[in-house]
Amino acid sequence: MKAKILVVDDETDLELLIKQKFRRQIREQKYEFVFAHNGVEALQELQRHPDIDIVLSDINMPEMDGLTLLVKLNEVSPLVKAIIVSAYGDMDNIRIAMNRGAFDFICKPVNFSDLEVTMQKTIDHVHQLHETLKAVKENNILRMYVDESVLKFMNRSEFESTLLANETVEGTIVFMDICGFTAITERQPADTVVHLINKYFDVMVKEIIAQGGYVDKFMGDAVMAVFRGDYHLDRAIETALAVRHSIGDMEPTVNNGETFSPQVSIGINTGEMISGNIGSETLRRLDFTVIGDVVNTAQRLQSVAKAGQIIISKKAYDEVKESFNCREVGEVSLKNKANTVLVYEVLE
Repeated sequence: MKAKILVVDDETDLELLIKQKFRRQIREQKYEFVFAHNGVEALQELQRHPDIDIVLSDINMPEMDGLTLLVKLNEVSPLVKAIIVSAYGDMDNIRIAMNRGAFDFICKPVNFSDLEVTMQKTIDHVHQLHETLKAVKENNILRMYVDESVLKFMNRSEFESTLLANETVEGTIVFMDICGFTAITERQPADTVVHLINKYFDVMVKEIIAQGGYVDKFMGDAVMAVFRGDYHLDRAIETALAVRHSIGDMEPTVNNGETFSPQVSIGINTGEMISGNIGSETLRRLDFTVIGDVVNTAQRLQSVAKAGQIIISKKAYDEVKESFNCREVGEVSLKNKANTVLVYEVLE
């Protein structure tokens, strides 16, 4: 992914140096540079180029200096991160810059090798913020974990216009159920039940996120996860295997003389589904979710899976049979399906 970098410095020699030192990266379209000579011009360039990732800024400049620019930058582009590149390397300037939101500080004369390492670190951080923002838009529950600047960026009109966009997408659905947990809820105190299910859910969520998926919803003692993008089916199955292993390795829970060893049953289906904001506008309760036969079938595949089983559809099997060790389970009857369906189990 190409990174766009705004360089703000009143010394025109720096523009020439940047173009010379990074000519290979510019040619390979790894970096694209935009230049401004002071803070005022920088704000104008940010309006012209809303896709700028990071800013390299001097401190001492006419019209608007770099420290003032840092304050303005946090107001107009909270996801953009700034690196101060200045000859004023005393601790007072460094502290002021950091307190005003600078991501890093480099002293002149510039060591360009060090500069590129610092730039790449900052770019990676910004891209991670954008990925987090994307996850938040797709799953409101992750709002609890995101950086304040991400939430600030999501102004009302931008947020609503994104959520109201409905589309048909390709993806993979994973349903994971904690086997036998309903019986626990009938015999254990409420605090114990909530503590246990949150502990198991946390294990599942970490594995889902690790493979680039997102939690669509929690349904009783089950989790629905969605995977999109490159190799979405492979990543979904990797997640299912990891969850089965992690849950299976957890120590049995003993409370009031009762022992519970958690296991999961998992259903996976892949294909085309509708993505949109579903719910009641009257209640102002809308969930950005996916619906369709692929989703319904994934849940029904989970319902026929036994404890410790990962059941996939024939379509999913045909796509991954050369990558994963699977075995045919046979024909099963699924709710609201007129004919039986051939399913497969994913093995270790």
